[in-house]
Amino acid sequence: MTVITTAGRIETRLADYRDPLQAAAVVELLDSYARDPAGGGTPLPASVREGLPAALAARPQAFSVLAFDGDTPVGLINCIEGFSTFACQPLVNVHDVVVRASHRGQRVAQQMFALVEQEAHRRGACKLTLEVLSGNAPALRSYEREGFVSYQLDPEFGHAVFLQKKL
Repeated sequence: MTVITTAGRIETRLADYRDPLQAAAVVELLDSYARDPAGGGTPLPASVREGLPAALAARPQAFSVLAFDGDTPVGLINCIEGFSTFACQPLVNVHDVVVRASHRGQRVAQQMFALVEQEAHRRGACKLTLEVLSGNAPALRSYEREGFVSYQLDPEFGHAVFLQKKL
């Protein structure tokens, strides 16, 4: 299924990982994010750059949204479907959000999130989730404009904290 939306000069679409140009855009944009201090400041390893499109294509729970300004890729959101046991429904985790510096402040992320939300609804998801570094104020403001809020059940227990354990 190909979904394309346009607003002004920016076109957003669900990525086709098997399309060489779109696969290259996914890798190029993700690598630019990885090189940025907000993404860790380190380029993606060659094995990731080479294998990512096929690995994503092999996972039906994965989808990505690309934004283009003409033929130039300017934005990417990678998503992975998960499952909410409390709701007994799918959820969509927004894993990566990338907007080229040249296009920040132009609501590119807003356009991509509209398509993410459309796809999440199509999949029957009950919610979108994401994690963001607490010092990334521009991203936090953007996500809050999109309706994201800190997660908590009971204020006495505080807000959810994202943790990881590398294997």
